[in-house]
Amino acid sequence: MESSNHTVTEFILLGFTTDPVMQWLLFVVFLGMYSVTVVGNITLMVLIFNDSQLHRCMYFFIGNLSFLDLWYSSVYTPKIIVTCISEDKSISFAGCVAQFFFSAGLTYSECYLLAAMAYDRYMAISKPLLYSQAMPIKLCTFLVAASYLGGFTNSCIITKRTFDLKFCSDNDIDDFFCDSFPLLKLACGRKDGYQTVLYFLLASNVIIPSVLILASYLFTITTILSIRSTQGRLKAFCTFSSHLVSVTLYYGSILYIYGCLRSTYSFDWDKIASTFYTVVFPMLNPMIYSLRNKDVKDALKKLFK
Repeated sequence: MESSNHTVTEFILLGFTTDPVMQWLLFVVFLGMYSVTVVGNITLMVLIFNDSQLHRCMYFFIGNLSFLDLWYSSVYTPKIIVTCISEDKSISFAGCVAQFFFSAGLTYSECYLLAAMAYDRYMAISKPLLYSQAMPIKLCTFLVAASYLGGFTNSCIITKRTFDLKFCSDNDIDDFFCDSFPLLKLACGRKDGYQTVLYFLLASNVIIPSVLILASYLFTITTILSIRSTQGRLKAFCTFSSHLVSVTLYYGSILYIYGCLRSTYSFDWDKIASTFYTVVFPMLNPMIYSLRNKDVKDALKKLFK
């Protein structure tokens, strides 16, 4: 990516509002959510690392999900907090590139990781007595490593293609972070093939993992329905219900943003959806995976004792 490809040295993040009162209110809200995100995800990672009862494949995935969420939220929220109370709403060109790269890499990695977790939940329900043999730690480590590798490899592709676009005089980004469509709107050079690449990456990083997740759910539900006892079916459903909630919230907001038709695309609604999967979702995940999980609650009690 050559520096001569652009004349813009910085971008201005317009954010949510110019009303000073609303900006301070948003500052308090985002600071509170980020604090909960950091405490929740770090606590969950510490519990999984310290408690031997949680040294299983399922919790290895959850620990990595917490790591991704903590990193993911830290890419956006500190900048949002500063922007809310500062008159300087600029972000350097290099800073925008870095934010875009980590944003895409972490988003894609989490999509792959959620697909791997769906397979793990299917194996836990379909082969409960042979779960440790069906999901050895080597396989779990491979799936997690593949998620990171696939996510950041695709991030390199989309980051290069995005910032190879030519940006001229207009540098106001109608969003609170550097994202594909707001940047595409600012590009003044040729955009041939960019949206094709964008939708190809959407298909390979979001659609395909979502199809794999749905297939895993289909097999999982079939297995649950074959269980004779009501208590057994309820217990099996609880095993993957947390993952179902996470997938619905995460994929729902992403598919809304990147799957909607451009003729109906609204930056206002996009900001709301973006806030959900960049700020709210990383805060909710530790609660989703801990409040209904007996092993995690027992580990938390041990930690306090």
